[in-house]
Amino acid sequence: MWECPACKRTFKNTDQSHYCIKPETIDQYISTQAPDVQPILQNICAAIREAAPEATEKISCHIPTFWQKKNLVQLAAHKRHIGFYPGDEAVTAFADRLTAYQTNKGCIQLPLDQPVPYDLIREIVQYRVACVGK
Repeated sequence: MWECPACKRTFKNTDQSHYCIKPETIDQYISTQAPDVQPILQNICAAIREAAPEATEKISCHIPTFWQKKNLVQLAAHKRHIGFYPGDEAVTAFADRLTAYQTNKGCIQLPLDQPVPYDLIREIVQYRVACVGK
C-alpha cells in the first residue's frame, strides 16, 4: 500500500495518480503537475487564450476549462499525454488533421513525447468559439 504524503489516502499502487489537492484556478492546476509538463500546459493555455480572448477560465470536474457561453475546451495532464477536450463536433470536423493522434468521444490525446500542435489547438479553439457564437 502507498500513502499519499499530501492527503494521507492509501492506494494499492505506488505514486497512484489522484486529486488530493483541489485547485481553484488553472494556474494552481498547472502548478500541481510534474515540472516537465508544466511548460507544455502553460503553452497550451496561452494558445487557447490567444484563440479565445473572451473566454472565462475555471476549474470544472477538477480540470482546466475555458468557457464562453458554454464549455469551449478542457484539458488535463495524464501520465503519458495531455487530454485536450474540444467536444465531439470539433474532433469530427478536424478528423483529417488528427490522424496522428488518438481520439475518442470529444477527446484528443497529445502524447508528451511528441511536439504539441499549438497552431492546430488555436484553430480548434477558434472553431469552438464560432460554434458557440451561433
